Amino acid sequence: MFLNENLKIFSGRSNPDLACEVCNYLGLPVGGAKIDNFPDGEKVIRIEDDVRGRDCFVIQSTCNPVDLHLMELLIFLDCLKRASARRITAVIPYFGYARQDRKDEGRVPITAKLVANLITTAGADRVLAIDLHAHQLQGFFDIPVDHLSGELVLGKYFRDMKIPKLTVVSPDVGNMKIASRYAAHLGGELAIVYKKRISGSKVQAQVIIGEVEGRNILMCDDIIATAGTVCSAAKLVKDQGAEKIFVGATHGVLTPEAVERLSNASIEEIAVTNTIPLNDNTKKIGKIKVLSVAAMLGEAIKRIHRNESVSSLFNNI
Repeated sequence: MFLNENLKIFSGRSNPDLACEVCNYLGLPVGGAKIDNFPDGEKVIRIEDDVRGRDCFVIQSTCNPVDLHLMELLIFLDCLKRASARRITAVIPYFGYARQDRKDEGRVPITAKLVANLITTAGADRVLAIDLHAHQLQGFFDIPVDHLSGELVLGKYFRDMKIPKLTVVSPDVGNMKIASRYAAHLGGELAIVYKKRISGSKVQAQVIIGEVEGRNILMCDDIIATAGTVCSAAKLVKDQGAEKIFVGATHGVLTPEAVERLSNASIEEIAVTNTIPLNDNTKKIGKIKVLSVAAMLGEAIKRIHRNESVSSLFNNI
């Protein structure tokens, strides 16, 4: 694959394996950079390649520990800017703080906008991200944003499985758009778990709208964090006579609470992508399947570098 020699790809420390996969796809080495810490914990980064006038990409998920990885990304961007890179793209497979995107009560921050401002100020000329949790987050940036969808990877995986008697279930009303897209692409039926609050109580009654009895179930979302919603929905559809249950998510945040819940849930398989690396704790979930987004990211980087269309990637969904 021919690429301009002015293309440079660097990796932070949040997900170096993914960065290596992307570089292997493009046939390029990972850019040289030394990341170290002062004795008091302050980070220092030194770029070891010549980047003057080059098109530079920094791959860094702002996953746990979020603040440390975010600060590392900001320093990386500033370092490239001061080294006279021609264009700097922040490649953020998982964008932390995306869920804090509005003031839903008084005296709270809109942290997603704050982080977007920090990334721009640090020196990014554009952003490449996957499933920002809410599409309107693209508008929080004052620079171009290329927004990829994990559906490109997850959809292909589940389509190749050829799951018979498929019903795609939205575990809550907010997930309805994602569920309806998967149902259309995979040729399955659609059902929704509706949560109804009982007056004067915090207890919620759950009702399924749609047919799940005797059906194989697929539930997909952008993030699985505590897995409370998906596990309660899985129990509900199982109690209603569903057969096998499959779960997919772009970002496997997977807190310790999620590991326990998913391990005990009646779920056949959980497919997540490698936007966030699995730690030793999450690897305990024996039914988890990790899918790589490296080819998708690599193709997007190649197209951005060549000033070609990125949106055409979605034509294959």
